[in-house]
Amino acid sequence: MFRVPNSGDGGRPRNYFPVMPLLESADPDGAVLDGEIDPPAADPNAGPVWSGGGGRWRLWPLRVALWSALLIIAYRGVTAIVFNQASAPQPGAAPAGRSTGQFPVMLAEAYAAEFGQVYLNVSPAIQAQREQELAAFVPASVAAADPDFGWNGVGQLQLQSEQVAGIAVRDPHLAVVTLLAIVNGQLMELGVPVAASGGGVVISGEPAWLPAPQQVSPPATPGRGSDPVAQTELRNELPAFFQAYASGDSGALDRFAVRGVSLTGLDGAVTFDSIASLQVPPGGATRQITVTVIWQVPGPSESGVTKLAMAYRMSVVDLQSGKWYVNEISAAIEAVGAK
Repeated sequence: MFRVPNSGDGGRPRNYFPVMPLLESADPDGAVLDGEIDPPAADPNAGPVWSGGGGRWRLWPLRVALWSALLIIAYRGVTAIVFNQASAPQPGAAPAGRSTGQFPVMLAEAYAAEFGQVYLNVSPAIQAQREQELAAFVPASVAAADPDFGWNGVGQLQLQSEQVAGIAVRDPHLAVVTLLAIVNGQLMELGVPVAASGGGVVISGEPAWLPAPQQVSPPATPGRGSDPVAQTELRNELPAFFQAYASGDSGALDRFAVRGVSLTGLDGAVTFDSIASLQVPPGGATRQITVTVIWQVPGPSESGVTKLAMAYRMSVVDLQSGKWYVNEISAAIEAVGAK
């Protein structure tokens, strides 16, 4: 509140209004409390002056808004504290996104493959070394009781190659990894039981010798007919293309390729010998053909020339009458020997 300077005549400016305090300054009967300025004297020439009466009702909406804002802030603060504590990771808990309760497939496959390298190589000459290496894969109690893990110490096994063929997960702690291997020149499968717990794995039991995958007959290729004219044209052009393809000469390959197509050759790994068979089905300007090429494989001259017949699927385009260009070359999907 403030008072204006006394002008000497006891009057106040006509635009002066007493300032009401923020909180109630009047008693319940509407009387002015001590310390307030005196009400202005009546001026017969002045217009109506607001006396301040009836202004208290405007304070209640302000109070309601103020208390509502305070309650909302307090509520949000409490809920933020509660939910942040509930969602915070506890000490020792697994971080979000980490797989828990699931069998470690990739680890078990790699572990079984390493085990197979040791288990499938058997010889009395390396028996002590094999026992020591096997101990890293099997439980300590098993290694102590049966260090050769089922082998009687006689005979030999030689592993030529192996790879993981699949895995069958029984539950979060047990699985069987299947290895596809060639042992003593024979194709076979080896079923390896693997147990997992707490991030670790172990070979939980003796493996099983399983049969090799069964051979099946490939699906029959439907007859597509033959275009003798296009076949003659391509048989004349393809030898030069395969010579460039064998050498990997990019400049020569570009002369046979459709514009914008980049072909990669074999960089001299083989040399062209001849075309064994060619199938050209009838159609339009674009054809999907099958070519069986005989390659010569470099080797010692005294051992003779090694030749291999290999089948290719090619997409060729007739851009000029009778002149074919290569759009794509890949492995053929037709059955072996199909003509």
